[in-house]
Amino acid sequence: MQQLPIDLAKARILLSNDDGIDAPGLKVLERVARSLSKDVWIVAPEREQSGASHSLTLRTPLRIRKIGPKRFAVDGTPTDCALLAINNIMRDKPPTLLLSGINWGGNMGEDMTYSGTVAVAMEGTLLGVPSIAFSLATANGAKPIWDACAAHLPDVIRKLAAQRWPANTLMNVNVPNLPPDEILGTKAVAQGQRKLGGNIVESKDPRGRPYYWIGPNRDEDASAQGTDIWAVSQGYIAVTPAFMNLTHRAALAELGETFP
Repeated sequence: MQQLPIDLAKARILLSNDDGIDAPGLKVLERVARSLSKDVWIVAPEREQSGASHSLTLRTPLRIRKIGPKRFAVDGTPTDCALLAINNIMRDKPPTLLLSGINWGGNMGEDMTYSGTVAVAMEGTLLGVPSIAFSLATANGAKPIWDACAAHLPDVIRKLAAQRWPANTLMNVNVPNLPPDEILGTKAVAQGQRKLGGNIVESKDPRGRPYYWIGPNRDEDASAQGTDIWAVSQGYIAVTPAFMNLTHRAALAELGETFP
């Protein structure tokens, strides 16, 4: 059951991601978390799992490797990490707050449905733990400015932890890839629209067999004011509440007339 607001000084914070246990973004998030609480746990994938979405490992066993105090690596998906952390590793005293990321690359618009970073927050939310996903919106090939996250995210977390969120709701946060002093502030915005997979490269391997590579380019509209894509393009940190119940209520009401 979600317990909000959260006293961060007394909070037990769980960190995970989809970029892997050694990812630079996770190191930055750990630094941010330790500035808020002394009780920080890390349970992350052994290897990068970008694009894993909310996938769960069901047909092979999972192994947990203890790296150090309160630090574990799991040879599974981001969702596996959240599930094992909350229901196994930390079952005697579950986390108060789950933080996922910081992803190297934005998770805006339809990215949210593909993202392993967001999936960690989804799983935490389903298990009753208030959860926030963080991403640094770097363009392809751009050097990540992690200082932007280190400087601004503690304040974002404090403000979110002081709020009461609706049930079944996670927070998705995207940070512009700008120097800290060039970020204009934080905006609460809706999910925008941008679709991955517009450029598929076709080629052949050394044996002459065709293969296909889904490229990183996205079709997006940064002009739609009030969306995550727009906010980040304008230099703002974007905070988007995402609801885990996918039912479209208006369509349900109409279908109720068709199928009474």
